[in-house]
Amino acid sequence: MKTYVERIRELREDHDKTQSEIAQYLGTTQQVYSRYEKGENEMPVRHIIALCKYYHVSADYILGLEEFS
Repeated sequence: MKTYVERIRELREDHDKTQSEIAQYLGTTQQVYSRYEKGENEMPVRHIIALCKYYHVSADYILGLEEFS
């Protein structure tokens, strides 16, 4: 089962987005977003919700609780 760290990176890459683009959408910096993808910082719930809306996937998908979006 994939972790949310793997899922957020995979989603970003599948949509041909940079860390900077996603960070800007979330209202944070590229450095902070990079730490989310590395698992160094936990992502706030508000950012998970924003990514669900951005990528049109469920929170269960991002969190690794279901396989397919």
